[in-house]
Amino acid sequence: MPDIKLIALDLDGTLLDTIADLATATNHALQQLGYPCHDTETIRTYVGNGINKLLERALPENKRTEANVIKMRSFFVPYYDIHNAELSIPYPEIISLLETLQDKGIMIAVASNKYQIATEKLIRHYFPTIKFIEVLGQREGISVKPDPTIVFDILKKADVTPEETLYVGDSGVDMQTAINSGIDAIGVVWGFRPKAELESYQPQGIITKASEVLKFI
Repeated sequence: MPDIKLIALDLDGTLLDTIADLATATNHALQQLGYPCHDTETIRTYVGNGINKLLERALPENKRTEANVIKMRSFFVPYYDIHNAELSIPYPEIISLLETLQDKGIMIAVASNKYQIATEKLIRHYFPTIKFIEVLGQREGISVKPDPTIVFDILKKADVTPEETLYVGDSGVDMQTAINSGIDAIGVVWGFRPKAELESYQPQGIITKASEVLKFI
């Protein structure tokens, strides 16, 4: 088996606990349109497939139209752009893990379904000392995960093969992304989705703390 040269990580639920800021922004957008709000734990079940899907799921069932999603996004994005680093926090051991990987010469990348501007802002804010080889979120005209395009773009930038890469994420979307990319996956249980969801994809490993990633390199 080739040595691991690159580790690609999901953002929300893997690197950062962002659910409180996501919930606040979602409820702000719902309030602007006069729709009922949701508690944070309910919104937790809506995330993972990008902002548009989050907003669609948050709308009342009979209001889930493309037009309403666009309206919600027009309120969500400006609010979230300002407030997305107020309540979010790195998960335990994440910063030390990234520093260790960096010290070992292993390239690190971010592959997120959060829109690109917010992804870049959060990475700059919370991980200023980490030199990521690539930071990619959801970009215009490119399908969100589990479509493998985001991973293939990272592999190209890093000039590595799928066999030299590990993908780390907290959801079934992440596990399927790894499968679609031909990359071994590690599921993390501290994020937004239950362990059983990760297990159903049979990843290479499921870990309970960030430092355990080091066992796979």
